[in-house]
Amino acid sequence: MNKPGRFVRSGKVKDIYELDEGHLLFHFTDRVSAYDVVLPTTIPRKGEVLCKLGAHLFETLGMPNHMVRLEGEDSMVVKKMDMIMVECVVRGYLYGSLMDRAKKGEVSLPVKTVLAAKLPEPYFDPTTKSDLKDEPITEEEIVSQGWATPTELSHIRRSSIQIYELIRSRAASTGFILADIKLEFGRNGSGILLGDSIGPDEFRMWPMSKYEPGKAQESYDKQPIRDWLSAEGYKAKLDQARKAGVPAPPPPKLPEWLVEETSRRYVAVFEGLSGKKL
Repeated sequence: MNKPGRFVRSGKVKDIYELDEGHLLFHFTDRVSAYDVVLPTTIPRKGEVLCKLGAHLFETLGMPNHMVRLEGEDSMVVKKMDMIMVECVVRGYLYGSLMDRAKKGEVSLPVKTVLAAKLPEPYFDPTTKSDLKDEPITEEEIVSQGWATPTELSHIRRSSIQIYELIRSRAASTGFILADIKLEFGRNGSGILLGDSIGPDEFRMWPMSKYEPGKAQESYDKQPIRDWLSAEGYKAKLDQARKAGVPAPPPPKLPEWLVEETSRRYVAVFEGLSGKKL
């Protein structure tokens, strides 16, 4: 498909084009990243899932957002925004980096440090927005950096938690648990809008029937890829390289069985949350 407009840049999974003074085109590719590294293997239908599920959620969440329309199977026209340089993470369960920080005593939570334990209420856990590695940041630091005013931050926090609760409810009705989600917001002439995309690249989704605190959960997102990279020793090498301040080692190709299973799970999440067949 020929993309109109001026090429702006390639992100980890999206290619971005400028259409005119007020609009961009997001092309959702089949690229996949893990631990902030783009992998050499693509996942069939991943771009289509991210594009169409994002569109479905933008249309049905009732939250002001940047989407204008879809273009084809895997592209979306959006309004240009001044992005707020914060990843707005909301967590409902003790997992991932939050679990690591809890074990180190870096955060204090009203729950036992048990992997995948349900938190008593959604936990707003913002991070920096980086092409290298997102890092936790406090709300005080967000304001002091000038990335958002206290009023804007309050609105963003409240909206992020509301979106988490809405999608968590929909997920539960289809047999899934929404463990956490990452959202982005930007400023536009009409105010603060929800932006970027919402899909399995931005959340962890677990089958409710297999949920069991105290162990790693089966994930319908890209967690199986992270788990495989960890088991293959790549994450340890990556962490060592980052600690030493040297370039990241090249990531390995994914095995075919993992590619097929990841694609199947992305499609299953789309069909579950949207009620549509892909």
